[in-house]
Amino acid sequence: MALMESTVKQMNNSENTQNIEKNEYREVGLAERIGYGLGDFAQNLVFGTVGGFLALYLTTVNAIGTAAAGFIFLFVRIVNVVWDPMVGTYVDKRTFKSGKYRPWLLYAGIPLVILSAMLFIPIPAIRGSVTVAFITYLLLDLVYSLVNIPYGSLNASLTRNPKSVDKITTTRMMLSNVANLMVYTLFPMFVQMAAPKDRELKDTGFFGLKLNMGTYTDASAGNAWFWIFMVYMVIGAIALFACYRLTKETVVATAEQTAQVKAYDLFVELKHNKPLVILGLFFMLSFTFMFFMNTVNGFFNQYTVNHSDWMGAVGLIASIPGILFPVFWPKVKHIFGKKGFFYFFLGMFIVGELLTWVWSLEGMHDSLALAYVATFIKQWGLTSATGFMWALVPEVVSYGEMKSGKRNAAIINAIMGLFFKIGFTLGGAIPLWVLAAYGFDGNAVQQTASALSGINLTAIWIPIGLAIVSMIVMALYPLSDKDVEDINKKLDAFRAKAKAAE
Repeated sequence: MALMESTVKQMNNSENTQNIEKNEYREVGLAERIGYGLGDFAQNLVFGTVGGFLALYLTTVNAIGTAAAGFIFLFVRIVNVVWDPMVGTYVDKRTFKSGKYRPWLLYAGIPLVILSAMLFIPIPAIRGSVTVAFITYLLLDLVYSLVNIPYGSLNASLTRNPKSVDKITTTRMMLSNVANLMVYTLFPMFVQMAAPKDRELKDTGFFGLKLNMGTYTDASAGNAWFWIFMVYMVIGAIALFACYRLTKETVVATAEQTAQVKAYDLFVELKHNKPLVILGLFFMLSFTFMFFMNTVNGFFNQYTVNHSDWMGAVGLIASIPGILFPVFWPKVKHIFGKKGFFYFFLGMFIVGELLTWVWSLEGMHDSLALAYVATFIKQWGLTSATGFMWALVPEVVSYGEMKSGKRNAAIINAIMGLFFKIGFTLGGAIPLWVLAAYGFDGNAVQQTASALSGINLTAIWIPIGLAIVSMIVMALYPLSDKDVEDINKKLDAFRAKAKAAE
């Protein structure tokens, strides 16, 4: 009898293991990969535009001081230190009928797009109000966490198949960079086309294409900013809904694991999950120098090289590597290895930054070819390094489950979100303080030599230094592909036993 029960138990464990392999290691189809990627597309439309242009808008069109704008970014991020872990815990402890993470894309997505549009609302009575800008941006950022943390957690819930994870990341980043094309290439061009002041026919840099464009850093451009951004928000809302409809959660915490989630799990993960801490530091550094560039890009084009009219064309060149080349990321990883992948592309980013410095030199400003080459190389390196790092998050979640017995996907994504937002804050606030220290004047048509030096420092030299530090941090990342394979086998055995015990 005992022998029969043992045999039945072994058969059940074997059947449970096969079911786990069938469901949790499933190949994710193209439609679902696109659906998931549309979530990143939507968030980039919202937060990419805010991150790339809000500082320029606040300090020029909205007439808020440069230092004050920097403090707005800083204080909001301080709130995130408390808020994001609370969101991660709350999300991990709850499950809806339609899923654990997907429903948040709808529940928080609609308020997200509304609050985003309110940042650019052209009401004369609140123009220059630091209080209104601060409160609106704070509310936006709080709601953004309710979308971004569940969305990031959804990545680790689609599958544990490593090849599918790489494909999901590739598709996701391609769509993310389509959004970047719309943000950094088309958005400033559309706003300039709608701006009423100083309108004249200007060369866009698009192979001789000339458009009637105005000054988008003048107070009169407020309506142009708002209505163009409103169109982007409608597109973003539709994309979030598509992400919700097209994705399926298959790797989620058990009911027992969900019940065991505690607020202090944040500290447990930070203490015992070394890969999480290392990857988090890499995230923070990467997003810091990314947003250094994004924050100062408009200033660099407007004042250093005096070619804001080229922003659309240069932005188009910048978007090409992120849209067309992610398909080659798995191959590059196979050639150079996981860490070598990041060394290669961060090195490429540094080369592109050095060419950008050459573009900033007197006599080189009108070289469109140099602008294209520098931007292409820089963005190829940047989008690859900061894009593929998301493929490492699911393995960090699995490592944490192996160590603690809990699949705290949302808590881990909240931690990653904190590192991301620290980088976003540093990359958004510090450049503004540096510009203020170097004497930048948002009301001046021409900037002083000191102010131009500050722009170059924040756009070129500090990002280069941070990229080098990022390479050093990545050298410390401990999980190899073999380690990930071993972790998955241990988790398979654990889940099979849990299924048999139910």
